[in-house]
Amino acid sequence: MNKSRNYRAWLYLAPVLILMGVFTFFPLINTIVISFLRDYNVTTGANKGFTFFNYGVVLGILEKNEGSGFTDNSFISWNSPSALSNTLLITFVTVPISIIISLVIAIEINNIKVLKKFFQTVFFMPYVTNIIAVGLVFSVMFSDGGIFNRLFKLMFNSSISISEGSTSWGASMLVLCLYVIWTALPYKILIFLSGLQGIDKQYYQAAKIDGASRFKTSLRVTIPLLSPQILYITITSFIGAFKEYNAVIGLFNRSYTKDQNVHDLYTVVYYIYDKINGASFATEMQYASAAAVILFVIIMIFTLVQMRVSKKMVVY
Repeated sequence: MNKSRNYRAWLYLAPVLILMGVFTFFPLINTIVISFLRDYNVTTGANKGFTFFNYGVVLGILEKNEGSGFTDNSFISWNSPSALSNTLLITFVTVPISIIISLVIAIEINNIKVLKKFFQTVFFMPYVTNIIAVGLVFSVMFSDGGIFNRLFKLMFNSSISISEGSTSWGASMLVLCLYVIWTALPYKILIFLSGLQGIDKQYYQAAKIDGASRFKTSLRVTIPLLSPQILYITITSFIGAFKEYNAVIGLFNRSYTKDQNVHDLYTVVYYIYDKINGASFATEMQYASAAAVILFVIIMIFTLVQMRVSKKMVVY
């Protein structure tokens, strides 16, 4: 009887397992394999065997064409904007700020009694809005004739230039971070609200009897009891920020492969797509694969660190 149930379970799981094997596990393993193949040709499959050369090229240590004296620093360079430095900046700026803002908003929405559903809907609206459409709206607002630049000119007699080919990296990065934070808020608020509604009211009653202020109650009661949701949001936010790509497309309409623009707003995922979609993608797939593996390792390290820290800080 048990064997019959096992067969049925595997039969029901078979379609999902097959799809995951074809579209998840095989591409993952294939990417790792290609990243270690020298001069891999995606069209013919020809290669010169196992090597670490691709990682050296991506990290700017080795020359792509030996003897040329040129190393590609578009993936990593600490002297100028690069894919990895931009991604790290976006991650460590937007993730903490968006978590703090969304937590404060969720707590305030949970405390109000009038129009609570209305505010929940308003703050959730950006989550169901097309991210490219939102990016276009932001690009218009921060364009040379946009509302924000008009306000800046009136107040500070200066403007924020984010146009194609602009050399103002700081201004563009500021707008990009604001855009990423704004689009990240709705989902985080939703998760925090669901966590807040699951907290037993007796904890707040006990804090009120003890004479605790609203701020101290939030600090000592709400946040510790929300720690599982905070951990979940932190991990998923770091993963999402490291994979940032749509924001650059939607907000700035960058096309480095086509226009040969400076790599001012390059991200790691943008670097990977650039190698795949470039004119010489057939011979550069190994570099895209190496960059993807490096990104996977970075995300895995940060996730493991957060999981390790959470054992001492998360209250279940």
